[in-house]
Amino acid sequence: MEPSKVLAALADLAPAGRERTLDVAKGDQPILFLRDPERAPRNRSADRLAALDALHRDERILRRGWAWLLGVADVDGTVKKLRVPLVAEPVRLERTGRGYKIVAAGDLELSPLVTDRDLARTLEGAPGLGSAAWLGGVGTAAWVATAAGAAGFTPDRIAGDDTPLATLPTDELVGQAIAALFVARDVSAAGLRDTLRAWSTRAGLEHTALAAVYGAHTAAGEHDEPVVSPLPLNAAQREVVRRVRHEPVVVVSGPPGNGKSHAVVAAALDTVHRGGSVLVATQSAHAAEVLGELLARYPGPEPVLFGNTERRGRILAALTAGLPQGATGQQLRADEAAVEAAQRAVDAIANGIAAALDLERAAATMRTWEPLLAGLRAEAPKVFANDFDPDKTRKIRFFRKYRIKRRTGVSEDRLAQLLEARAADRAAATLAVNGGTDLGPAWDALQDADRRLAEAIGTAMRHAATSGKRWSGDARRSTAALATALRTGRNGRREALAALDGPALVAALPLWIGTVTDVEDLLPPTPGLFDLVILDEAAHIDQLRAAPVLARARRALVAGDPNQLRFVSFVADIDVAATLARHGLEDRVDVRRSSAYDVAVGASPVTWLDEHYRCAPHLIDFSARRFYQGRLHLMTRHPRTERIDAIDVVHVPDATVADGVNRDEVDAVLAAIGRFAKADVTGIGVVTPFRAQADAIEAALLKTLSVEEIERLGLRTGTVHAFQGSEAATVVVSLGLVDGDSPARHRFAAEPNLFNVMVTRARERLVVVTSLTGGTGLVGDYLAHAEGPRSSHDDPDAATVPFVRRLATELRAAGHDVRTGYAVGGWQVDVVADGVGLICGPHPDGNEAHLDRQRALRRAGWALHDAFPSRWAGDPVRAALDLSPRLRSQPMVSR
Repeated sequence: MEPSKVLAALADLAPAGRERTLDVAKGDQPILFLRDPERAPRNRSADRLAALDALHRDERILRRGWAWLLGVADVDGTVKKLRVPLVAEPVRLERTGRGYKIVAAGDLELSPLVTDRDLARTLEGAPGLGSAAWLGGVGTAAWVATAAGAAGFTPDRIAGDDTPLATLPTDELVGQAIAALFVARDVSAAGLRDTLRAWSTRAGLEHTALAAVYGAHTAAGEHDEPVVSPLPLNAAQREVVRRVRHEPVVVVSGPPGNGKSHAVVAAALDTVHRGGSVLVATQSAHAAEVLGELLARYPGPEPVLFGNTERRGRILAALTAGLPQGATGQQLRADEAAVEAAQRAVDAIANGIAAALDLERAAATMRTWEPLLAGLRAEAPKVFANDFDPDKTRKIRFFRKYRIKRRTGVSEDRLAQLLEARAADRAAATLAVNGGTDLGPAWDALQDADRRLAEAIGTAMRHAATSGKRWSGDARRSTAALATALRTGRNGRREALAALDGPALVAALPLWIGTVTDVEDLLPPTPGLFDLVILDEAAHIDQLRAAPVLARARRALVAGDPNQLRFVSFVADIDVAATLARHGLEDRVDVRRSSAYDVAVGASPVTWLDEHYRCAPHLIDFSARRFYQGRLHLMTRHPRTERIDAIDVVHVPDATVADGVNRDEVDAVLAAIGRFAKADVTGIGVVTPFRAQADAIEAALLKTLSVEEIERLGLRTGTVHAFQGSEAATVVVSLGLVDGDSPARHRFAAEPNLFNVMVTRARERLVVVTSLTGGTGLVGDYLAHAEGPRSSHDDPDAATVPFVRRLATELRAAGHDVRTGYAVGGWQVDVVADGVGLICGPHPDGNEAHLDRQRALRRAGWALHDAFPSRWAGDPVRAALDLSPRLRSQPMVSR
């Protein structure tokens, strides 16, 4: 499909503009007018706002407005109440001795009621706007009148001071420059119709990720080059990085806690290290912050968080402190040499381990050859002679059959078996002399070498991101201009960024992070500006907002989980069908049903990340079976975690629902929070499917708990939709249902994607508060899982190796808790005794798999010990006697 046609069709399906909000206090949302715009007094109103800010810290719902329209006005022939700020910014409240300090947490932004961007830029550029001095300054009243007119209103008067009005006027509209705090929920983005239409006329779209996503299906290639990253990666995550290097569209998916963010960050760092630039676009500001924090943990380029973010001050401070000189070629060559040296050290240790494993494999076949050795030695004494060189014989090329017969005394066909027998004989003898295989010191050395390699590549990435090649004269000028742009309002920043030399800027600052809304609002509309765009949480992003993001890069990495909450579309089916027919497009452009993730899946195979790293088994088992068909492997599984009952069900008898609220469950939630408070449990989230139930819980918490207690508990609350992309150590779920509720209400709570998100937000403990006496379908099945017995899930066929089976028997007889064939993630531990993993032989899939298993299990915190039979001449009784006191005396903890 031609990208210009796609954009034109999306423009026809896009809303023309956003819904106008004229009363920010609607729905009993509080407004607190301030005597001091920098501080709020310690009173009931301020405490409530501070508590709301704490309860919804991921959403940043608190705003400070600096100029207001207050009163009533005629709107489309109807008199409506107005309480709307003309300019506002996100803020946080920080407790001080006698009140709250108000801290800016994002952009100063003009009201979306002002649609004229040129005028908006002028208004945002008013000297001192957003400061205490501006409130009473010369020209402020004129500013308020101009901004009100630009918003479509003519105030009857402009209040001449910053004293709050005693009451809201009922017969006039007043404009006033005054600071006030208010709550902004469900902030909507501007309409995209004109934006998409403008994009459809731009040249160069055919070479962008947008064209690739909507183009022909692309098969995944076979890529086997090494991936070295400062992040620890599993095989699937490394495959994502490899694919990103070569393919125009890469799609990655997997359940919650499966390392999508690590794969995304690794791919971004790798792309930048290879000379490219990356744009990361997320659905929410919180998700952008999370990725920014993850990137900050690892050496690499400083990410530019260019939207409405609290972290933007970090990049601004770095830029204004002085532009870097750029790493020299000498430094980059030294970094490359350090990486190569660290890689050689890793390879040397890994090769030594591989050689020991090969020796074990060869010796393990000795039981087959031992009865035949005497006859084989007599048949081919030359082959078994000490000075015989098998490698030299294998390299014979000319007159091969004749020369092999002459050198060995046997035919070429017979030689292969004789060499196997010889290798087994020599391996067994070597192990007997050396006392068997114990790789414990080698594993510690490999772990240290891996750490040094990660540090070396991280340092190389950091220096390469600021190399002299990137910091040309144009790049320096564009970067200095960027620092100025970051200090302006959104409209001014939009124009400033559009005027910059985009290629030079992204060469110097190659990693940018923002929301999909920020991307379109702020970045230059340049097709293919970035080498790679990463679209995170793409199943939650509609095509309308994804398209301009995809158009800004040449390749795309699209990450998402179709089993979590999806975007919501209000486009009618008839409009979709008519638009697609008019433009001659396929169903993939169906914006009602297909998210950005769905469209990308139609263009590229999915790399599935199947290892889970977040929750105890009890918290994730149900979702793994029900929503992911058992394709999820738990790296958190351990004898100490698998039987943990991590889900508590609190039954609330005889409850009723009135006006959408289950008050009895609200009381039960408060009681649970009280128990956690007494036990000093912190990091608590409260979530429910229903908006009314969420509001009731929020009101009860605000009434019961002080802001200090909310902050101490790390308490957050909201609907499931508000918690998408978030998590908490402990989560309390209020189902809000009773047996007699309507089928529609039951269906809403049991919608699979919503339910999956709801029950996977907890890292450590989940409390389900329910008034249902039984429950059917999805909810009933989950309650049965929550209250049912924990199972061990042993693999009954895993202990078929005689030594493993007999060692397990001897260790049990010695009083140890023993499991065999214990599954952890996609791996198996041969024997687990008292929580310690015993590896009893080389991995059947080869040395690389053996190394990967050891690394993965050690990173997961496993204590591992080599228990190869060669150490005890194959005698499991001796092995058990040797291991048993060590298991009892101290845990074998991986370092």
